[in-house]
Amino acid sequence: MVQCLTPLPNPSRLCPKGLYAHASLSLQHGENSQISSTQNQSKLQRFSQSAKFASEFSVYRSLAAPRPHFDRPRGATMDIPGASAVEISELAAATPTDSIPVLTLTEVANRLHDYTHPRCKPYTAMYSSVVGGITLDPAAMVVPLDDHIVHRGHGVFDTATVFNGFLYELDAHVDRLLRSAAQARIPLPFPRAVLRNILVQTAAASGTREGTLRYWLSVGPGDFNLSPAHCTSTFYAVMIAEERKSREIVGGVKVITSSVPIKRPYFATMKTTNYLPNALAKMDGEDKGAYQAIWLDDEGFIAEGANMNVAFVSKGTLMVPSFDNILSGCTAKRMLVLVEQLVANSSYNGGALLNVKVGRITVEEARKADEMMLVVSSHLILPVTEWDGQAVGNGEVGPVVKQLLSLMEDDLFNGPPEVREAVPYKN
Repeated sequence: MVQCLTPLPNPSRLCPKGLYAHASLSLQHGENSQISSTQNQSKLQRFSQSAKFASEFSVYRSLAAPRPHFDRPRGATMDIPGASAVEISELAAATPTDSIPVLTLTEVANRLHDYTHPRCKPYTAMYSSVVGGITLDPAAMVVPLDDHIVHRGHGVFDTATVFNGFLYELDAHVDRLLRSAAQARIPLPFPRAVLRNILVQTAAASGTREGTLRYWLSVGPGDFNLSPAHCTSTFYAVMIAEERKSREIVGGVKVITSSVPIKRPYFATMKTTNYLPNALAKMDGEDKGAYQAIWLDDEGFIAEGANMNVAFVSKGTLMVPSFDNILSGCTAKRMLVLVEQLVANSSYNGGALLNVKVGRITVEEARKADEMMLVVSSHLILPVTEWDGQAVGNGEVGPVVKQLLSLMEDDLFNGPPEVREAVPYKN
């Protein structure tokens, strides 16, 4: 049995005057500038008097003052009309670093509570092998800074969906995690059965009926070196509660061909925590008004999306890129099992699907497809109706996409025991 740990303490805090002080930028329009630093008084007043600058500068003194957060567009820098870059730099340097406090463990716990943000509320449970138990307190969901998963990216991860109180395709995802760990040369901290049991117990402790269970294997903490020779491997898992997604198809999404280079096959075939190329590809798509970016491999064949598989329907054939040089998608593989039902019953699908092809797909073949879709565990099937500004097929969601989504949803609700496992909640 995995121990469920108590939340971090949050005693009332005492704030000795002058112990901690720093300047913060508060985006509250129309308020007057308040400053207690004589050295920067005139400079800050000049900034605040700008007609276009309505933000408030304040210096506050608090032992446990939370770190300020600024909502700025991606890639934006602090912009103060009328202020030179040198003045802005001087202002940023005005924080009195000589009064940064040295905190006790209790004070750190207080600050962790203060730091937690609204988006962490769905984090309903976390297991950490470092502490040997489960916590339900988001403030305690931390990992050691010297864990190589943090500063070297030497870790692998995977996910499992919790739907209506059932874990979906847990074993397929755990098996892929272990394959990734073997490729990344990460020793297992526990046998497979123990890892799996930890995941089930974490889901149960969370009480979450709808959400995603994410989990990581790392070479672990030990130092800040490159080699993990002195590290002990670790295992983490987090349950994230989510509202049940509506999978009713109301329209397709737009995608682009990524301008970010794809990862080499050696790394693309394992699910590591080094997702910088994936994140940049996703951002590339978003910057161009698309939902997702599609990668081509080094030889120009269709590969995958930034974090999902892609498939096409052309002249009655479902075409899926081979998994030789990309991540082996668990949902895509489950789709390939279920799609045989459609192929075997052509009268049911109206002759829209007759064959399945897994292999290399040229861009020319893909451009001529009647239907295009993204395949991912969080949404199952997402239809694509526009690619690089051009309509896919007739620009409408096609019949095969609808039928595949129906099959996948039925499997999610009523699939066999090998893909659906009831979470043993305590209440």
